[in-house]
Amino acid sequence: MNILKKAYCRAFQLAFKLAIPILPYRDPQVYNSVDEVPALLKRIGRKSILLVTDESLRKAGVTKHLEECLETEGIHFAVYDRVCQNPTINNIEEAVKLYRKENCKALIGFGGGSSIDCAKGVGARIAYPRRSISYMKGILKIWRRIPPLIAIPTTAGTGSEVTVAAIITDSEKKHKYALNSFPLIPKYAVLDPEVTYSLPASLTATTGMDALTHAVEAYIGGSTTEKTRTLAKEAVRLIFDNIETAYKDGRNYEARSNMLHASNKAGLAFSISYVGYVHCVAHSLGGQYGVPHGLANAVLLPIVLEEYGECAYRKLAELAVAGGIAGEGASDEVNAKLFIEKVRELNRNMGIPEKLTGIKEEDIPVMAGHADREGNPLYPVPKLMDAKELERFYYMVADWSKGEA
Repeated sequence: MNILKKAYCRAFQLAFKLAIPILPYRDPQVYNSVDEVPALLKRIGRKSILLVTDESLRKAGVTKHLEECLETEGIHFAVYDRVCQNPTINNIEEAVKLYRKENCKALIGFGGGSSIDCAKGVGARIAYPRRSISYMKGILKIWRRIPPLIAIPTTAGTGSEVTVAAIITDSEKKHKYALNSFPLIPKYAVLDPEVTYSLPASLTATTGMDALTHAVEAYIGGSTTEKTRTLAKEAVRLIFDNIETAYKDGRNYEARSNMLHASNKAGLAFSISYVGYVHCVAHSLGGQYGVPHGLANAVLLPIVLEEYGECAYRKLAELAVAGGIAGEGASDEVNAKLFIEKVRELNRNMGIPEKLTGIKEEDIPVMAGHADREGNPLYPVPKLMDAKELERFYYMVADWSKGEA
């Protein structure tokens, strides 16, 4: 990256860091069971809601208990259950039509980050009925209050239940982008381990590594606060201690609960301190090929951390100590490399591949361009890289042993 662009990026990031104390960040009110949702809705005076989820969750019966609770308490609800793995503009528009048709007054996002992000998008469209989703992409384009949003995560990874962001896919342009605005932070979050029991082991692994990526990128960046550093360290410790147990024993209540809280803490941390190049490269892969976000993050994380090199050694060493995998006596470089190896070890132990199939060489410059525009100047990464420099990450994760497609 040339010196002028570097100077601009760092000045932009410094301005946002200085503004953190006055920006309207807030933590959602946290509940521990879906049983509490009907009473919450009655307390806030909302008797007609839209439940946003995906078809597989509903068919598996994961939403059934909540639906029964709402029905028993006389709360009218409509269900939109067509959310894609990477929620699209079409998903949002379909759900908005249903919201209006059923005269809904609140939203429940029930599922992984896709369902919760879709619900956020619906809220944004209700707040701004004459604006398209693409018009609202980027930073601070949404200022009006959205309808009350209750987020019920079924994965311990995205942290969408506490974040300012909604990641949306434009299917026609094969591009993912973020809406980043404070009204998108859900008012309420329900961290109920029992709704995560049906999550397959593979998704437990990749969404858990997504949460780890949030914590790590928030911690090693240049816009941390005492609060976000503490949250990120706590998240790393909880993930290291619990992710493999949750992967092996999906009905372990304690491990599932700890992973939900780790994801929550990591989400709070990166909402304030932002993420980094792992995320923007992962988003471009998801937009272009539909690569699941957690999987892309898991594969990219150790590679990008190594590329940061000594710029990230001190902070990675601190995370290694916080995670209980290193002592304080060794050098920062040694402990940082222990941390990166721990990430690789977790991936191996949970069957996450080292590379991704399906990447086409001719698509790399376009994806790198998307990643560059997402990451620069916003993300306060340890080492700045432009689109050309980011291209190498796609080559490093591409598995072309079976061809490009």
